[in-house]
Amino acid sequence: MGPVPGAAAVRPLRARLRRADVDRRRRGPRRGPQGGRARPRGDHGGRRPAGGEVIYPLYTLALSAVAAAYLPAALWRRATAGVPLNLRARLGWGAAPVGGASAWIHAVSVGEAIAAQPLVDALQRAYPELRIVVSTVTVTGARVVRERYAGIATHRYFPLDVPGAVRRVLNAIDPVFLICMETELWPNVLRIASRRGVPVMIANGRLSDRSFHRYRLARPLLKAMLDDVTVFAMQSEEDARRMIALGAAPERVFVTGNLKHEPLPDAVGIVDLWRRLLALAPDQRVWIAGSTHGGEDDAVLAAHAAARAEHPGLVLVLAPRHPERVSDVVRAIRARGWQAVRRSELPRGSIGDAVIVLDTVGELAQLYAVADVVFVGGSLVPVGGHNMLEPALRRKPVLFGPHTTNFREVASLLVESGGAVIVRDERELAGELRRLLADPGLRDKMGAAGQEAAASRHGAVSATLELVERFLRPVRAR
Repeated sequence: MGPVPGAAAVRPLRARLRRADVDRRRRGPRRGPQGGRARPRGDHGGRRPAGGEVIYPLYTLALSAVAAAYLPAALWRRATAGVPLNLRARLGWGAAPVGGASAWIHAVSVGEAIAAQPLVDALQRAYPELRIVVSTVTVTGARVVRERYAGIATHRYFPLDVPGAVRRVLNAIDPVFLICMETELWPNVLRIASRRGVPVMIANGRLSDRSFHRYRLARPLLKAMLDDVTVFAMQSEEDARRMIALGAAPERVFVTGNLKHEPLPDAVGIVDLWRRLLALAPDQRVWIAGSTHGGEDDAVLAAHAAARAEHPGLVLVLAPRHPERVSDVVRAIRARGWQAVRRSELPRGSIGDAVIVLDTVGELAQLYAVADVVFVGGSLVPVGGHNMLEPALRRKPVLFGPHTTNFREVASLLVESGGAVIVRDERELAGELRRLLADPGLRDKMGAAGQEAAASRHGAVSATLELVERFLRPVRAR
């Protein structure tokens, strides 16, 4: 792809904040109608472009039609698979008021909820007077929030993006500000929050190749949405350039880094704890295939067959990206004549060389600490890869496939540092796995190189917190 318009407007975060300080001292702070500090607005000076008055009702009508068409399938999934609708919660009916000043963080699912944790912890320390609400769309995301944020934040389901539901949820939460993780752009949420004077941040923002081109098809609606966002904290310069190319005001776009690069410290003794939970013998080796997708399981199992022929007792922990695939993975393992044990059903005694299938949510990153070698999935098939920094930060040699568009910079960093190897197919995966298992010195060398490279990517939390303080915090008196 060629150069993206507006790239020259992307400047380092701290330099831009210093520039903002100088400009503010020269001009004095902008004030709102009641004397409070005004939030940045779009170029329309607070007036909605005329086209928006037509686009928004059309969007709401189209969304309602899609939701109505999807409802029978959702009801079927509820009846046959027990997948809850949470329709009442997502429509905002019966939502209890949070009570007091609150910060609303939206994390659509598991990955975003986990990535938000360092930021949520930092917000709690910086603003202890705020009640923190974390919303999700998925049930698995809700489970992660309730487990990881117990005593820190409360969970709410994100509203369906229709005006009535959005208003009811906003009334219940009554946030001082809203932070949407990654690039969650919901027109009615942004519009209604903006009209209520609630500033909005896109945090850890990113635009993949596919989402960038998809958003460009919706430019009339997109421009109005972007005008309702107060500040964009993007993962990389390329993400920032793309956001500007889509119509975001350059002076409101910042590069802060990736919150997923901020490690949460593992508890002391976590390796020993997991080895006991998995009933591993002291000298038993383990490799983990994390966040795998359909089309990768056969390659992983074939590599495991080749490796355990040379390393008897080798254990594989296979973690499907989506929990609904667990049963299919278990069947594929048993079809090879091997024992498969779900993590939730681990026996107290030894499991021998059974394949462990991770059917729980939120444990994979910690579990990497046990591994001798890690393969990160979503990369042998054209999905775009998953977070390979999690094992690298735990000093593990990392393998992944060629499809890493979602983590392009991270993949390059780890490969160039010597902390990771790209495997292009089943044969290469088996070969690299066998090579690493046979050479403890190589494993240690790769792990150390990857850990050092991963550690160099820290700083996203503090940079994002600076933007919260600058653009979101002192908005309205309580």
